Amino acid sequence: MKLALFAFTALAALAQVNSLSKEQLMQYTKQNPFDRFPDGRPKVPDALLDKLRAMSAEEILSIVRKGYPNQYVDGFQIVNPSKNLVGRAMTLQLMPSRPDVADVDQEKWKATHNGARLSHQTAIDMLQKGDVFVVDANANANAGGVVGDNLAYYIWKTTGNGFVIDGAIRDLNGIIPTGMGGYFRTGVPAAINNVMVTGINVPVRIGHATVVPGDVVLGDREGVYFIPPHLVQDIIDEADITHVHDEWTKRKFDEGKYKSTEIYGRPTNPALIKEYETYLRQHVEPRIWERYQKRKP
Repeated sequence: MKLALFAFTALAALAQVNSLSKEQLMQYTKQNPFDRFPDGRPKVPDALLDKLRAMSAEEILSIVRKGYPNQYVDGFQIVNPSKNLVGRAMTLQLMPSRPDVADVDQEKWKATHNGARLSHQTAIDMLQKGDVFVVDANANANAGGVVGDNLAYYIWKTTGNGFVIDGAIRDLNGIIPTGMGGYFRTGVPAAINNVMVTGINVPVRIGHATVVPGDVVLGDREGVYFIPPHLVQDIIDEADITHVHDEWTKRKFDEGKYKSTEIYGRPTNPALIKEYETYLRQHVEPRIWERYQKRKP
């Protein structure tokens, strides 16, 4: 009986609107090596985000070897497929509306926020430069568009980035011309309806990925990665090696002297291996070259 009561109490607490405190967020992201925002979210440096903008999903595959196989989600529609989306996750959780729960949440929110009404715009107004608005809307098209052209424009002007919405959006004809990055499940004409806010800046589920506030979002024309901050530098270093390897491979193909099996994969020709390693050493930072040397078979 006590166990059942505890389980019910815990479930009821989860159903209420919540936001991780600064201390809780720091605990969940304790491996973060970077500075933080006042709310506790990890603040991965802009210089690293700039490097990620030139990378693709394939170059981030080393995240799987690091024990994080569930951080990639695809199947989205994309607002501007030619533009990569890179930034720090700021999250919103929406659930199907239930009046008895929603009313309690509204009362509590108003009591602690000077009478302000709780809505999805509450989270939008918290966005900062460099953020990506990440919304768990249960992939529910019947809930209407989480954002339309006006709120999308606000997100773009505020963050310089865009959104990942596991749900619907609206007003595509007005959103696409901005050039902003955006990922969504479907487009609908109706505005957001029949949902309630149950979490702001909390871990959310996007597809089969768990996204923690402050994760680095990397979206390209194939899908979206959500990268834990403590892995970002290592992943970029390994991606640099992959990028240089791909560049060298295409240069060799351009020469027209070799078959694909001689260059792509694991070359066995000692002269080609030496040539590649010389090229790699010239095109990566010394610490990345040392990393390559250590991991060589």
